[in-house]
Amino acid sequence: MVEHDALSATREAYDAAAPTYAELFRDTLRDRPLDRAILGAFAEVVSASGDGQVADLGCGPGHITAHLNELGLTAFGVDTSPAMIELARQVYPGLRFDVGSMAALDIADGALGGVLSRWSIIHTPPQELPVILAEFHRVLASGGHLLVGFSASDDASHLTQVFDHAVALAYRWWPDHLAAMLRKSGLAEVARMVREPQPADRRQFQEIQLLARKA
Repeated sequence: MVEHDALSATREAYDAAAPTYAELFRDTLRDRPLDRAILGAFAEVVSASGDGQVADLGCGPGHITAHLNELGLTAFGVDTSPAMIELARQVYPGLRFDVGSMAALDIADGALGGVLSRWSIIHTPPQELPVILAEFHRVLASGGHLLVGFSASDDASHLTQVFDHAVALAYRWWPDHLAAMLRKSGLAEVARMVREPQPADRRQFQEIQLLARKA
């Protein structure tokens, strides 16, 4: 019941915030060269591993999905919020966007060359995260790559921490803890990028992006 309530609350919150969220974040990559760099690296390793599709899970209004396609990937977006998906379809009519849950993806086993989870796990209750990571592993082909972004907790004594996300209840993760959870799910860390908070940032959290590979 907790998991169902969390998913429903997140969906409803993002449905309500969809137009504002899309306006705020549509150009978010413009002033974030490090994010563009890690997405570029992700695109390269996925392309080098084969021609598999890429799923942008928690795609929101679709701007990152569109960027992945510009980088040469065949990417589609999935989000739990119907309002977000409707906005994405309107702005990017040539791309595929589906309503769905990361806990039960309507994607065949081993169908994907890559999975992007960019700050989409942050609303998952900690006890449910293994289910999500197992789904990432299931839909990736052998040799496929996952890029997961999240905010870091303060130190190793706080494996997870709740924080005041503007839309819905959210969690930060200690990076080594999350990397260990990925290993347990069959996804080996390849690299990580750590972005230190800038003085003007509203939240003084490290931002982490982990690149992992399915054996």
